[in-house]
Amino acid sequence: MKKFALSVFLGAAALAYTVSGASASTLSDVKAKGFVQCGVNPALLGFAQPDAAGNWAGFDIDFCKAVASAVFGDPSKVKYTPLSAKDRFTALQSGEIDVLSRNTTWTINRDTALGLKFRPVTYYDGQGFMVRKELNVKSALELSGAAICVQSGTTTELNLADYFKTNNLQYNPVVFDKLEEITTAYDSGRCDVFTTDQSQLYAVRLTLKNPDDNVILPEIISKEPLGPAVRQGDDQWFNIVSWTAYALVSAEEFGITQKNVDEMKNSANPDIKRFLGAEQGSTIGTDLGLTNDWSYNIIKGVGNYGEIFERNIGASSPLKIARGINALWNKGGIQYAPPVR
Repeated sequence: MKKFALSVFLGAAALAYTVSGASASTLSDVKAKGFVQCGVNPALLGFAQPDAAGNWAGFDIDFCKAVASAVFGDPSKVKYTPLSAKDRFTALQSGEIDVLSRNTTWTINRDTALGLKFRPVTYYDGQGFMVRKELNVKSALELSGAAICVQSGTTTELNLADYFKTNNLQYNPVVFDKLEEITTAYDSGRCDVFTTDQSQLYAVRLTLKNPDDNVILPEIISKEPLGPAVRQGDDQWFNIVSWTAYALVSAEEFGITQKNVDEMKNSANPDIKRFLGAEQGSTIGTDLGLTNDWSYNIIKGVGNYGEIFERNIGASSPLKIARGINALWNKGGIQYAPPVR
């Protein structure tokens, strides 16, 4: 009987510990330390890259700043942890970082077995191939027998194997842990082909010794929905990170920019007033655990989704990536935000 009672007690204690761990408040921890700890790519032009003074910039960096703006009303309240593809999930699982914003693909395994939660997609991407022009290759289907540089611990490595198996092609994988190792290997001729997300290929191409000697092939062989991830078990923090992304998209839909956001608080449009926290009696911010001007703070701090896209990877950037499917849903793309009401 005593053994039974002890086992019931231990079981209840374990359950209590699990529930307590699952309901721990990341928001409280973030507020207590005074900043958001954001896991990012160590160096990827357009997405996350520090300058000589250690100042970070990029598409994923601006998302980290947007989360800080939502929580603190200050985009500078962020610290960055550069992470390899191999280490990124462990850093999030262990609590070393609060949010992962590192060109990471949302997959079922990562969303379940790894104990992470993804949503929404901030950049719709797909895997491609880059080759040297001198090889005179026009299609990925001409790459049989090629030596292909690929990063370990990524969906890229798995997609590559599937694509070549499906098309009865042979290839020689040249595998590295770090992006800079792959870039160096490709640039020095150790492999014929470099494969990764197409957005990353545009960025890497600009860092090569002779960028114009390399071409990105037209094939896209996978779906790569990229976006932020958080740990499972904290719905409030998940909601804050998710609605930060939705706020960026909503602001672009409303025509609210970093420059006109103060003026737009006086809009006659009730949807805009509600969105910016200017509607009397609204609780959309406090329902999240934030102040009602949370979305105003985001746009004031970093701008809307379109502004972030254009300055980091779009027409106003060295990458000059077209919006494509990352355009708004009413502009020919699939970026879409639920109603803020």
